[in-house]
Amino acid sequence: MTENQTVQAYTDAWLHSIEAIAELLAPLPTDAWNRATECPGWSVRDVVSHIIGIESELLGDPRPIHSLPRDLRHVTSEFARYMELPVDKRRCHTPVELTGELDYTVIRRSRALRNAKQGPQDLVRWPAGPLSRDLPYEQLLRTRAFDVWVHEQDLRRALHTPGNLDSPAAVVSRDYLVEGLPRVVAKLAAAPAGAAVMFDVTGPLEFRRTVRVDESGRGSVDDSVTLAPDVRLTLDWETYLRLACGRVRPDTVTHAVRVVGDTDLAARVLANFALTP
Repeated sequence: MTENQTVQAYTDAWLHSIEAIAELLAPLPTDAWNRATECPGWSVRDVVSHIIGIESELLGDPRPIHSLPRDLRHVTSEFARYMELPVDKRRCHTPVELTGELDYTVIRRSRALRNAKQGPQDLVRWPAGPLSRDLPYEQLLRTRAFDVWVHEQDLRRALHTPGNLDSPAAVVSRDYLVEGLPRVVAKLAAAPAGAAVMFDVTGPLEFRRTVRVDESGRGSVDDSVTLAPDVRLTLDWETYLRLACGRVRPDTVTHAVRVVGDTDLAARVLANFALTP
């Protein structure tokens, strides 16, 4: 695809996912909004508030003036505080108010994306508090498609409404997460030079990837099949997602992960699998 086609693909993936969230919330009873999700410390209501807050900030809306409580155990960093503020501000909002604000935000953001003048490589600001930085417009859209889809899946698991595990945004998210595998294997898990770790992922979005560590200790990933890797991890796509996004600990999903090969290296890989802050 050309760069402009890639921008459109990321935009379409984001829209597909955020509209799916709106449809998921429409018939939701009031008590379901308080269900806990696997996103640490956040309920269904909080995840929706987070999405509204980030998209509103990207539209140029001012951040709310609000003081966070000091007893939020899941807020352990300045980045987490930055993300929590628009969430906590909306904890007193009703489901009707939140769905209305989400719908309006999606309309405004979709219009802004259609009318955007930025080129794929033009630098734009990514609002993330202490992690804020300028990045290419194309990369920002990719990150938003990933983030919204991951939270769509948080909501679906909390509400026991599975779906869209093979959607356009799921494919974007797979590629986004796979790019982090060399760092997981070579750096964080300290796989030795010459090692090969294979990931065999099953389910709605099947794929195989192998990470190889070269003589200098650098990792690379490709889709080739290695006949005798040092480690072979077989797991379903949803478990892969939950591990890679820090939604579950490896020791809670041992039944869903099959390990063949060096068990010590496999344990180090799984212990360092989470890629999101």
